[in-house]
Amino acid sequence: MDINLGDSSFMLICTAFVFLMTPGLAFFYGGMVRRKNILNTIMSSFFVCGLASVLWVLIGYSLSFGKDTYGIIGGLNYVGFMGVGAEPNAVYATTIPHALFAAFQMMFAIITPALITGALVDRMKFSALFIFITIWSIFVYYPLAHMVWGDGGLIKALGAVDFAGGNVVHISSGISALVACIMLGRRRGYGKMSYTPHNIPFVFLGATLLWFGWFGFNAGSALGSGALAVHSFLTTNTSAATAMLSWMLIEKIKEGKPTMLGAITGAIVGLVAITPGAGFVPIWASIIIGAIVSPICFYFVSVIKPKFGYDDALDAFGCHGVGGIWGAIATGIFTQKSINPAAQWNGLIFGEFNLFWAQIVSVVITIAFAGISTFIIIKIMKHFMDIRVTSAEEADGLDMSEHNESAYPSFTGLD
Repeated sequence: MDINLGDSSFMLICTAFVFLMTPGLAFFYGGMVRRKNILNTIMSSFFVCGLASVLWVLIGYSLSFGKDTYGIIGGLNYVGFMGVGAEPNAVYATTIPHALFAAFQMMFAIITPALITGALVDRMKFSALFIFITIWSIFVYYPLAHMVWGDGGLIKALGAVDFAGGNVVHISSGISALVACIMLGRRRGYGKMSYTPHNIPFVFLGATLLWFGWFGFNAGSALGSGALAVHSFLTTNTSAATAMLSWMLIEKIKEGKPTMLGAITGAIVGLVAITPGAGFVPIWASIIIGAIVSPICFYFVSVIKPKFGYDDALDAFGCHGVGGIWGAIATGIFTQKSINPAAQWNGLIFGEFNLFWAQIVSVVITIAFAGISTFIIIKIMKHFMDIRVTSAEEADGLDMSEHNESAYPSFTGLD
C-alpha cells in the first residue's frame, strides 16, 4: 500500500474543516442563550476540544477502531496511538497515513459530545458536565463508533450504512441530550418566562462555520479526493439549501414571515439529515431528504416539545436526534450501490428491502444503547454529586457562578 499525496492533502484539509465545526458550534449555541450564560455555553463546547482529543489518543481510537471484541467495542492494541503511524491501514485507510485517518476520526469524537450540551445549557454544573462528557465518550461514543464503523462491528455486520455519522454522531447525541435534559430538569422559570436568543448574528456565524466544516465532515468521509468526495460535497450542500428553503416556507405559511433563526435551523437540519447518506444517495434524492426533514423537525420543536414539556433548551434532540433518524431511514430508501459499492443493497425506492430494514434496526439499536447508557450515567452521577447549579446561581447566570467571568461587563440587566 502506497500513500497517495493527493488523498492525504485532501484529508488533512478535511480534518481541519471538521475541527472548525466545534468552535462554530460554540458560537451557534452561544448566540441562542441569554447574555449571562454565553461564556459557559461557549466553554461547554470548547473544553471538549481538549478533553476529547486527549481521550482519543489515550484510549478512544483503540476502543473505536481496535481489534474487535464481540462486535461491541475495540481492543487495546492502539492505546496511546501505538502502531498508529505513517503507514496506511489495510482495513480503514489504504491511501493515507493511518495516523491521518485517526486524526480525522478524532474530530468526530470532539463534536459529538459537544452537541449534547445544547440541551443542558443554563443549569448544569461545569464540573458535572466535564465528568459526564468523559464517561459518555468512553461508554457511549467509542462503542457506537466501533459498532457502526469498526471492523467486526455489530451494526456494520447487519449491512447498515452510515457514511459520516447519522447514527454515531447525530442520533447518539440527540437521544442522549433528550434523556439528560429530562433527568437534569427544566430551567428556572421554564414555561413562565421568555428564553430568547441574545445574539442572532452569533448564531448565523456559528451556522455558517458548521456548514463550511460539514463539507469536510461528509466529503472527507470518502477518505480520498475522488469522485465520491465530490458527490458527497454536492449532496451535502443541496440538502442544506433545500431544507433551509423548506423551513422558511413553513414559517411563511404558519407565521406570515420567515425568520433568520428559522433559516439557520433549516440549513442545519438539512446537513444533519444528509450525513448518513451523503455518499450513498443520488443528488436528486438529497433535495427530497432536505425538503422533508424541515417539517419533521419543525413539528418536534414546535409541537412535541411543548406538549411533553421537556426542556431541550437549544433543540439538540429536535434537530440532531430527529434529523438523524430521518436521515438514516432516508438512506435506506434512496441508496444506490452504483454510487458507493460499500452498500450491499440498493434502497427501498429501487425495489430492495434489505437495506431499509437494516437501517431501521440500526436506528433502534442506537436509540436504545445511547438512551439507556445516558440514563445510567446520569443516575450514577446524581448518586455521588449535585449535577445542577443552585437556583440562586442559575438566576445570577453561569458565566459568573461557574467561571467568574462576564462576556458583557457593562451590562447590568436581568436576562
